[in-house]
Amino acid sequence: MDKEKYLKTINEVIAKGPFKEEWSSLTDMEIPSWFYKAKFGIFIHWGVFSVPAFANEWYSRNMYVEGSREYEHHIKTYGPHKDFGYKDFIPMFKAEKFNPDEWAEIFKDAGAKYIVPVAEHHDGFQMYNSELSEFCAAKMGPKRDVIGELKESFEKKGLVFATSTHRAEHLWFMGCGRSFESDINKEYKVGDFYWPSLATQPDQGDKFSEPYPTEEFLTDWLLRTCEIIDKYQPRILYFDWWIMHDGYKDTLKKIITYYYNRGAEWGTPTAVCYKDDALPFGAGIVDVERGKFANSKPYHWQTDTAIARNTWCYIDDIDYKTPRELVCYLVDVVAKNGNLLLNVGPKSDGTIPETDKHILSEIGKWLKVNGEAIYNTKAYSIAAEGPTEEKEGKFSDEKDKKYTCKDFRFTAANGSIYATCMSYPKDGKLAIESFAFKGMSGFNSIIKNVSILGYKGKVDYEQTDKALVVNGPVIDTEYPVVVKIELG
Repeated sequence: MDKEKYLKTINEVIAKGPFKEEWSSLTDMEIPSWFYKAKFGIFIHWGVFSVPAFANEWYSRNMYVEGSREYEHHIKTYGPHKDFGYKDFIPMFKAEKFNPDEWAEIFKDAGAKYIVPVAEHHDGFQMYNSELSEFCAAKMGPKRDVIGELKESFEKKGLVFATSTHRAEHLWFMGCGRSFESDINKEYKVGDFYWPSLATQPDQGDKFSEPYPTEEFLTDWLLRTCEIIDKYQPRILYFDWWIMHDGYKDTLKKIITYYYNRGAEWGTPTAVCYKDDALPFGAGIVDVERGKFANSKPYHWQTDTAIARNTWCYIDDIDYKTPRELVCYLVDVVAKNGNLLLNVGPKSDGTIPETDKHILSEIGKWLKVNGEAIYNTKAYSIAAEGPTEEKEGKFSDEKDKKYTCKDFRFTAANGSIYATCMSYPKDGKLAIESFAFKGMSGFNSIIKNVSILGYKGKVDYEQTDKALVVNGPVIDTEYPVVVKIELG
């Protein structure tokens, strides 16, 4: 790549586009309408870290942290770091059974509407065909343009293609390897796999003050991110956490301006997903990692969480969530004006684990029956009813939530309100207090009909001054059941 020429192109696109390189301009962005309607997407963490399949996707960092579980495992399994480093996993990452069309079919059947594969994780291995480094999936390992193939297969199935980049953390991610005899403790140049691997490590309690990125790293980050934008035209670009660092702000502003102007040029509005208040509010889509809000928000947001509790990538001892838990999570998030981005971690050979496929299939079955209460809906004036309290904030999804038959979540669409019972009672008798008749002081719409999604029989109901009492059918299910309340 002619870097100087590409930098000139980037500046030209920024100069002539509708968005200016100022936060006051970028906060005028609008979240694409398809995103509001989609509600459910799939995140994919797949890469070189899928080869050791140990602990989690941070193996590339923690294997160089002396005394860590990964460090000890690495020496025991592969030998000393000076003889076998992280880079030596690349030839083992063959992806010999990778079938992007099969992935697209699985995610489509799961009911997902958009897909976000990670283009580059913290380890610095690019899952696409890059002109900036030889250390990419098109030239090493699988020797395939993984991101390009996935985009083609997803779009053939009508799935919206998006992607993420976690490059910002690579600045220091494997720098611990400089503290002892390892394959990282050498000098590297721009484009090398381990470059720059700064020895200075972040102190998160010190407002992320160190280490600061160099201009050389920031330029490389800019070029890599714009390369992803131009090669694959993602409709959403997800950034991980380290972009909140003050040293990245000016370059981040430039990247987002370029991306939004490219979207305007393509005629397909684009949006950035960000976490931890990394952007001024309104400049992108708020994302909460492994967590959600206790109450509905007046703005649209997203949570990203995983099928597994203990990892984002495939490992040999995954602690899986249940399909029921994930369906409840989706229902709760959507009722609060959010989207669920659910992560799966394929094996290094390119296959999706059987348990992941089963979980996705079960979610898809539920959505085939109840999707009208999820897709294309709007948040209702009341998000939730019931005794079960929700924990708010990131990393708050560590335990399965136990709901009762009095817990409901509400959405609105099609001239109806959808009241989803989070734990359906064995006798089918429901009391929805939010729709009690209380004259002008309460719910005043005329109820034309009440039905149960997936049930063809007539449902008896009565609106009293205490609740909308619904005599539903006996349904033997562990999943949420949706009551459709049609308004006159």
